[in-house]
Amino acid sequence: MTIAEFYQIFGQVVLAAGILLLILLSVTLILGRMLIEKDRLVFPKLLLFTMDVFYGLFKKFSESMGVDGKIVDHIGVEVRNKVNEKHFKEIEPKDTILVLPHCLRHLECEAKLETSGLACKNCKRCVIGVLKEKGEKMGYTVFIIPGSTFLKKIIEQNKFKAVIGVACFQDLNLGMMKLSKFSCQGVPLLRDGCVSTKVDSRAVLDTMGVKLKEAKKLVPKSSCSEIPERRKSI
Repeated sequence: MTIAEFYQIFGQVVLAAGILLLILLSVTLILGRMLIEKDRLVFPKLLLFTMDVFYGLFKKFSESMGVDGKIVDHIGVEVRNKVNEKHFKEIEPKDTILVLPHCLRHLECEAKLETSGLACKNCKRCVIGVLKEKGEKMGYTVFIIPGSTFLKKIIEQNKFKAVIGVACFQDLNLGMMKLSKFSCQGVPLLRDGCVSTKVDSRAVLDTMGVKLKEAKKLVPKSSCSEIPERRKSI
């Protein structure tokens, strides 16, 4: 085989691999949108493989197709929730941790940041205190953290089997990737950012196993915990 023939074959292999990858990304995007819009999960292992292995490339591909790159994280969270849901419900609260983002805190929050995260004082001015108090009564271990560094410490210093996480879609998806050996359920923020974010409190309580009637009574009337309009698909 000559060098010219080798490069010709190599080029054909690369081209074929590129075409197969584009097909894979296209199929993943279609299946992901089907899950978000119709609540139908098809080929979950294929979806997770594509999103985990080609995460950055998949985002760029989505954007090149005129779709917001956030859909990749949206799909990732929805797939992981579906895949883990059955096993998650079999795990008791005492073996589950609830991880909340500090950005849900009230603007006048006086809680101090400690090594394990924010030390909530349960002042009831925001949803964090309500979720923390109810969670601890049910047996959950609750952490309020400012970033992934604290998540790493939590994994290293605590024993647990399942996780309920609240964050923006990107942080949730990446966090659930890191916690793939645990049964995870993610509740995305309805409004993200660094401060005054919002979450559907009832969705978090429902994931914790709190019935709707009780959840309605627990939800505080504050700017960071109101239940806004239904989340729209990306």
